[in-house]
Formats: sequence, structure tokens, C-alpha cells
Amino acid sequence: MSTDEPAGRGPAAPADGTVLSCAGVRKRFGSTEVLAGFDLAVAEHEVVVLIGASGSGKSTLLRCVNLLEEVDDGTIHLDGEHITDPRINPDRVRQRIGLVFQSYNLFPHLSVLDNVTLAPRRVHRIVRAAAEERAMTWLSRVGLADKAKEYPDRLSGGQQQRVAIVRALVNSPRLLLLDEVTSALDPELVGEVLTMVRDLKSDGMTMLLATHEMGFAKQVADRVCFLSEGRILEQGTPAEVLGDPQQPRTRQFLQRIIESGRL
Repeated sequence: MSTDEPAGRGPAAPADGTVLSCAGVRKRFGSTEVLAGFDLAVAEHEVVVLIGASGSGKSTLLRCVNLLEEVDDGTIHLDGEHITDPRINPDRVRQRIGLVFQSYNLFPHLSVLDNVTLAPRRVHRIVRAAAEERAMTWLSRVGLADKAKEYPDRLSGGQQQRVAIVRALVNSPRLLLLDEVTSALDPELVGEVLTMVRDLKSDGMTMLLATHEMGFAKQVADRVCFLSEGRILEQGTPAEVLGDPQQPRTRQFLQRIIESGRL
């Protein structure tokens, strides 16, 4: 067998209770195939972390799962529903998925509270009082209740990112997607977001994350998947993939991470 055959050690997501299933997903941008027959299953309450070099397909996969990009081939199922069926209403699907980007994307002209309650009020038609009560519950939980009336430019990067995550959680999603949520933060602020994600893991939130922060992956992942050329090359527990990688490409990637001081 080639040394670059995918390695499948560690716990695979079970067939029963699967929240997300990707089968044979392909995505091209021009002549570049970013996802090359990608397969992944994420079980309920599981936290799966995607690692890999820039361009390996991590962010593209998250955008495909949230239907921000159309797949060229393959299928994606959410709770057994074929969400890449062209007849599906993408807005209805997105109500069940929370997505947080690295760049916060808070509305600068709205207060923290209004940022968090905008979707519940406008999309879900929840009355303002109920939406604000739900939002304040989340903001209190992450230590930001006193910032509810502040505007984003008055917050630190870590606080803004926590608000962005709260905004994604307030609609009670089945699946939370986090795309490099710590990469834009100063090192001393990463811990704020890490603590929040660890708490969500303790609550049983099903999450799929992309990150370059291996310390982050070690602390929150049930399973780590190393992506290369648009597919999973190696997967397993954090101890297996990050501590004892079997594939040469995985080892090379982690060596570069070590040299950059991020492992």
C-alpha cells in the first residue's frame, strides 16, 4: 500500500445518530479541484477538527455544508436530509446550521444585543422581548452581558468573536461550523474563545471546526482529520494524529507547525 493512502485509525462517527454526512463531495474553482471526492460523517455531540495546509479544502467544505457554495458532485446530508438536492430551500437549511468566520462579521452600526437578535427577529419572527431574553441568557453565560448595549468597535477581538459565536448559537442550531475562529486574534485572546468552545463541547454541541491552531485542536477535538488535496488523508484522536501521525504528509505539515510555534 502507498504510504499516502488515507489512514483511518481512531473512532469513526457511527452510522446511527449521524448529524452530518458528506459523501463523494467534489468542488472545483475553474480548473482547480478543491474538494476531491470528500467523505466525512459527524456524529451527534461529536467535535471534529479539520487541519491541513491553506488550500487543502477546509473552508470550502464548511461553505459547502452551509450551502454558500454549490457542490459539483456528491451529496451532503443533515440529519438524514439530502441538503444538496437542488430542490431544497437553502435558507431553511441554514436555520439549522450555525457558521462563524474568522472575521467576526458583526454589523458595526448595531449594538451587541441587536447583532445577536437580528436573525431571530427577522428570520424566525420571534418577538423582540423573547429574542432579547434568549440573547441575554447566552451573553450572560459567556461573560458579556455588560456589553449588550456596546457597539462592536468598543470590544476586543476575543469579545467580538464570542459575540459572533453567540449570534450563531441563539437559533439553537443542530450543527455549529467554526472557520478559523482564532486566527485573527492576538495570542492572549485565543483563550477566551477556546474556553467558550470547550464549554459548548461539554454541553454536547455538535461541531465541525477548521483551524491552524493545533493547541486548540488538542483541547476540543474528539476526532482530528488531516486534509490534503481535497480529501481526508489521516484521521483519529488528537493523540493519534497530532502525537503519532502515520502519513508522511501529515508529519511534514505538523513539523512546519512546530517550527512556526503553533503546536
